[in-house]
Amino acid sequence: MTRSFTNRVFRFAPSSNGYLHLGHAYSAMLNFALARTAEGRFLLRIEDIDIERCRVEFEQAIYEDLTWLGLSWEMPVRRQSEHFPEYARALTRLSAQGLTYPCFCSRREIMENAARQPGWPRDPDGSPLYPGTCKHLSREEQKRRLSLGEPAGLRINMEAAIAKAGGDLHWREMGPALEVRNVAADPALWGDVMLSRKDIPASYHIAVVVDDALQGVTDVVRGEDLFMATSLHRLLQTLLDLPAPAYRHHALLRDALGRKLSKSLRAKSIRALRGEGLSPAEVRDRLSASLTIASMS
Repeated sequence: MTRSFTNRVFRFAPSSNGYLHLGHAYSAMLNFALARTAEGRFLLRIEDIDIERCRVEFEQAIYEDLTWLGLSWEMPVRRQSEHFPEYARALTRLSAQGLTYPCFCSRREIMENAARQPGWPRDPDGSPLYPGTCKHLSREEQKRRLSLGEPAGLRINMEAAIAKAGGDLHWREMGPALEVRNVAADPALWGDVMLSRKDIPASYHIAVVVDDALQGVTDVVRGEDLFMATSLHRLLQTLLDLPAPAYRHHALLRDALGRKLSKSLRAKSIRALRGEGLSPAEVRDRLSASLTIASMS
């Protein structure tokens, strides 16, 4: 399904599980600049479905850092933790089509299974593909284990989902010079991916496609580390009859060792740079030295 918009809509959607670093700043500034150039809208979304790791103080820091950089956004801000019922309805719709099944396996069990079998296939993020253990449980056994209160996540039956979607799955990828190319989607690379976990009622993948649709996002501009995930997102959009945005996956900022800037590697935060006395203009200069971005004037 496609949708026509009179105004283009861009969004920046950080997770509130840590402080923003230069990589986040670049993505936010790029979206903001593209929205201004297109005379469109710029939205801020807080991705906080992982309620155990996300914190109010990190969310507040996001607002402070972006304001300090000179960005502004529409209100109210969408917080994913306030919209679990909407994600649940999407999951129910997929389940009603016979495209999901409960999974009782732990992440540790899956990792150990892969470790015992050298060469076990992995998804684009490097995680072992799920071997399909719970897919083959009878409905009676599924119901029995669920009735006993056994914790379960929800997986997509990838083979059935691709068959249901049918046709040619693809997306429009915008290049740096706004050239457009069609990219063939290959969601099978992800296997029977989790759509909800035992401890989190919605995965990033289901939440992001629902959010983008409900917020009317026309342009998804994000890091190239999410390029492969777009195949899965296009599958879910098709199955849920959701609009297909245009995508643009930008290069990532990297450290001296060539590693992408990340919270897990303790990349220096915008908050820390502010504490060192850098001005917003100096931060923008640092970004411009690494990547060419639209003017922020």
